[in-house]
Amino acid sequence: MTSPRNLLLIALLFVGYLLWMQWQEDYDHPPAAQAPPAAVTPAPPATPVASSDRPAAGAPAAPAPATGAPAATPPDRANAAAHVVVTTDLLRVEIDPHGGNVVVADLLAFPQQPKDPARAVRLLDDQDARFFVAQTGLVSANGAAPDHQADFTAEQTAYSLAPGIDSLEVPLTWTGPSGLVVRKVFVFKRGSYVIDERQQIDNRTDTSWTGNAYRQLQRVPPIIDTHGLKGYSNTERYSFVGAAWYSAADKFQKLKFDHFQKEPLKKSFAGGWAAMLQHYFFAAWIPPAGEDDEYVTASVQAPDGATRYLVRAMSPPIEVGPGQSRTNEARLYVGPKLQGTLDQIAPGLSLTVDYGMFTVIAEPLHWILSQFHRLTGNWGFAIILLVLLIKAVFFKLSETQYRSMAKMKKLQPRIAALKERYGDDRQKMNQAMMELYQKEKANPLAGCLPMLVQIPVFFALYWVLLESVELRQAPFVGWIQNLTAPDPYYVLPVLNGLVMLATQFLTPTAGMDPTQAKMMKVMPVVFAVMFAFFPAGLVLYYVVNGGLSLLQQWIITRRMEARDKARA
Repeated sequence: MTSPRNLLLIALLFVGYLLWMQWQEDYDHPPAAQAPPAAVTPAPPATPVASSDRPAAGAPAAPAPATGAPAATPPDRANAAAHVVVTTDLLRVEIDPHGGNVVVADLLAFPQQPKDPARAVRLLDDQDARFFVAQTGLVSANGAAPDHQADFTAEQTAYSLAPGIDSLEVPLTWTGPSGLVVRKVFVFKRGSYVIDERQQIDNRTDTSWTGNAYRQLQRVPPIIDTHGLKGYSNTERYSFVGAAWYSAADKFQKLKFDHFQKEPLKKSFAGGWAAMLQHYFFAAWIPPAGEDDEYVTASVQAPDGATRYLVRAMSPPIEVGPGQSRTNEARLYVGPKLQGTLDQIAPGLSLTVDYGMFTVIAEPLHWILSQFHRLTGNWGFAIILLVLLIKAVFFKLSETQYRSMAKMKKLQPRIAALKERYGDDRQKMNQAMMELYQKEKANPLAGCLPMLVQIPVFFALYWVLLESVELRQAPFVGWIQNLTAPDPYYVLPVLNGLVMLATQFLTPTAGMDPTQAKMMKVMPVVFAVMFAFFPAGLVLYYVVNGGLSLLQQWIITRRMEARDKARA
């Protein structure tokens, strides 16, 4: 996998693959309404298709057409109630009594930067520039109902999960003018990123009440740095960002923000969920498994003119007779894409870790990598063990490759002589070379098969390192304290360049096109520069793989030379 021809092909395929992903990001959607800044680029906005983020009662199937009006007029917040702050062992959450919505969620186990552990990743945020909130509400056609803009009252402004306590309830209450009382209760559990939410409807009127419960996620696209080479290699830009949902019939589906208008979701199904995904983290509403909910996506216009995107799940009609009570429940997941645990929460939730076309290979690779991590306690050493395992699996193929390369190196003087004999007559030259290969039982294409087999593995591992939150900010040794960030001192990229350079000395160049030969000479430098901006974990894989390949090639070459000397 480290011969010059193979390296060239891998480089071209890898760069081509990145260009293809970037082309999809830039051109596989309608033109953006406004050009984003050069240095910091959010996903391009789509034309709003809805003027309101509040669903219509009894008609959850489709949002209203656009009118150009904002989604909602912001209320006077001068006398607004303070946010209710809830702290558990994993989450710091803020609930806004205005609407009873989860508007802030800090993931305490995941710092924004390794050197600043006190600043946790903020997944949900009610600030306009990073708006991403989880909203709930009720709508009714025959009476008042608290939607996600209604004002609730809270019993406390701060809650904390005390030591020795496994669960915590946070209630909010809304009382309607006619006597309808809705109690919205959020339940937090120790060691869990799942927030249970139930809306208790108490009908204290003398008439029946009918309505629908809805849960929705609403956000703006995240801000992603795409400036320069560093921005080009920023792994966040290649990870999927948008809405996703799951149903038993259609399985896992996803929708980019710029496809909201031309491919809107409008389906009813039970046993599913709806989510907003981004790199490493996501939020998802999970209705009861037996409830046939209506799922829709929509674009809405925020009060500041920005485009927001929402995905909603609305319950079937709920009827509450006079003097009766009903409860509607759902679960909110706010947290990391931790594989191995998500499917225990809801079917198909682990599919939010999206490896794309390489899922079949990437999932087993991640599982193996996780087992090695359990053994070593270090993701860097786990990557090294994974390389050793892959090399062992493909040992015979690699051996065939290096034996073929050794034969080709042995034939270099004779091939050079054929070039001098036939000059520019390429037809006779190629015929003579084929006769030489047949006579010496050498196959110049024998080294291609191992490389072709391993390329899917390489790309699959690239996606494992890209998408696995378990490796986020994972230290290795010494100067490498974050395997998902570039090597700060460029040691690994330089080592990789040296390994490639050493490989070239062992690799025959006979028959190689002069232009190709020149390209081979600069490949170590090209790879060193390219890998300087890629995650250290990926470069570590490539350095170890290349070093082992070099060692294997050197041993096989020396053995064949010794055997030839013994026969002489």
